[in-house]
Amino acid sequence: MMIGVTQILSKKKTTLIDVVKKVAPGTLIRDALEQIISAKTGALIVVGDVEAVEKICDGGFKLDIEFHPQKLFELAKMDGAIVLDHEFKKILGANIQLAPDPSIATNETGMRHRAAERVAKQTDALVISISQRRDIISLYWNNYKYVLEDIRALLTKANQALQTLEKYKIRLDQVSSNLNSIEFQDFTMLLDVTTIIQRFEMVKRISKEVERYISELGSEGRLIKMQLDELMVRVEENNMMILKDYCKDSRRAEKTAKELSILSPDDLLDSTNICRLLGYEGDTVNILDTLVHPRGYRLLRQIPRLPPAIVNKIIKKFGDLQTILEASIEDLDEVEGVGEVRAKTILNGLKKLQEQSVLERYF
Repeated sequence: MMIGVTQILSKKKTTLIDVVKKVAPGTLIRDALEQIISAKTGALIVVGDVEAVEKICDGGFKLDIEFHPQKLFELAKMDGAIVLDHEFKKILGANIQLAPDPSIATNETGMRHRAAERVAKQTDALVISISQRRDIISLYWNNYKYVLEDIRALLTKANQALQTLEKYKIRLDQVSSNLNSIEFQDFTMLLDVTTIIQRFEMVKRISKEVERYISELGSEGRLIKMQLDELMVRVEENNMMILKDYCKDSRRAEKTAKELSILSPDDLLDSTNICRLLGYEGDTVNILDTLVHPRGYRLLRQIPRLPPAIVNKIIKKFGDLQTILEASIEDLDEVEGVGEVRAKTILNGLKKLQEQSVLERYF
């Protein structure tokens, strides 16, 4: 079954990312694969020294030698399969005839690819098949097939995805700034909340797409990784603070984040779905006009050197942002761990954020 990388990663995310990184540019195994493609010899490589692999191996040569790209390239000139250990450190055998269960279904037509798919389905091994004529590297893992893309095409896609992420991030910053202003005015509606949650989720999904490209690019993706890290600074944290601010039960914030992540694109664009996940039920037409009051997690976390534990204590005592804004230095000083100096810092920090939100909105 040939499917897209997004679908594969959603099934076995951690495992497949690890596999893709192991065969990414910059690794010794990838050097060997590129040499094989250049020589147009083709190859069938089984990665895994498990008993299940040994049971379907017939003939060939038992080697148990240290892995090196040039050794693998030379051994690929023979017709049989090559077996490596799961850490790509040893070549265990070469010129091996694989005899997987012929009753296992396969959609492949070539003998090499049919054997690769059946071996992957029958064992826990990763099977790498290199087409002799088409210069294609195919990874077979469990019930899935994934074709490694050409590095130049992959770089183009990664850069395009990064440009899209930059545009969405700019829009997210604008929506965040607007939310700052209306939160200080205590005029936040569910529509404003669902809008920023949608933006956060879109940015996160595009960033995951870029991360997948980076995983496959290996050493070629360093610059893209640096740009991605810069764009995504505090995005995850701010997203969680929004959920803690507006979930009816702030303890459900992490669970709500997971539920949002599995919404389909169409469901994500339906604001009433987000309202439901936040814990709000009501008439579909009017629910988005419901006034809501932030607890203050997001804005307090924007104040420098204010630990999360102190933020939690402040919100536990005062309940919501407006009550915190109305508090005096003495009121804040009563919170354990705050003190007079920190109380002044909090009030000054909130005042600066309020002034900044007005400037950004009207100028």
